[in-house]
Amino acid sequence: QVQLVESGGGLVQAGGSLRLSCAASGRTFSRLVMGWFRQAPGKEREFVAAINWSGGWRRYADSVKGRFTISRDNAKNTVYLQMNSLKPEDTAVYYCAADLGGGLETSTYEYDYWGQGTQVTVSS
Repeated sequence: QVQLVESGGGLVQAGGSLRLSCAASGRTFSRLVMGWFRQAPGKEREFVAAINWSGGWRRYADSVKGRFTISRDNAKNTVYLQMNSLKPEDTAVYYCAADLGGGLETSTYEYDYWGQGTQVTVSS
């Protein structure tokens, strides 16, 4: 079992920044692929970013490339999502997820554990 708890969401103006954190407990964190997803009202949950166990491989959705950065600190069992140049269309509930497999997957079906989500609202 893996427990995931997100934090860091909030309300920010367009062009601003936020950093989300996801604290993990349970399984050996350093063996997990970690991902961030988001879900806006009335829309399906979509992939944002993923990072492998060492942090050496990262993958991003086209919509956030160049603006968002995923990172992890295995000593703290935490994964981060630094979000810069935020846009109103980034408004969503952001979810942290853990994948027991090895690939940087973009499908929600590949992830085994999920956090409860944190709301990010970007005002125009």
